[in-house]
Amino acid sequence: MSEWTLNILETLGYLGLGLVLVLENVFPPIPSELVLPLAGFMVGRGQMNLWAAVGVATAGAYTGALILYALGRWGGRPLVLRYGYILRIDEKALERADSWFARWGDWVVLVARVVPIARSVVSVPAGTTQMPLLRFSILTIAGTTVWNSILIWAGKLLGENWELVSRWVSTYSNVVAALIAVAALAGGLYLVLRRSGIGPRIPRA
Repeated sequence: MSEWTLNILETLGYLGLGLVLVLENVFPPIPSELVLPLAGFMVGRGQMNLWAAVGVATAGAYTGALILYALGRWGGRPLVLRYGYILRIDEKALERADSWFARWGDWVVLVARVVPIARSVVSVPAGTTQMPLLRFSILTIAGTTVWNSILIWAGKLLGENWELVSRWVSTYSNVVAALIAVAALAGGLYLVLRRSGIGPRIPRA
């Protein structure tokens, strides 16, 4: 994957970076934690400008997120699930994203942009719930810019060792996944205890 990505970036430059980031959002198996540090390495070699790389990567990522948003908004869950095998999105992932929206609202779009396991799928429920496009765009671009800047800068700093970033992000992803699982378990346990009359109750004024 790294050799293929390097060939794309070296051959097409910024255009290649933008296209790969579009695909990364629509097809999650193409990892941004591999692409972006590589772009940072190229920045360090003088083949790309730092802020131009961040801008192009953000534009590509936003375009990919917008495709999924459109599928959710105008196609709905049935269309997304019909082509889920291509998008790598299944019903369980959609249900999980729906629960995030129900709990935290639109702001989950911003936070999810720096969470690898949620970066792509969160755009779908944003569309199915008809989240305003302007709000979706602002939150997506803001979160994506932060993520892209960190990974590209890290790749620039590490130079020849840019692939270490991918390992660090993998560890980070595992930690985030564990925290989400623990939070979901704790929330479920709380609801069970409360319904049974065992859990704490908040006194009414």
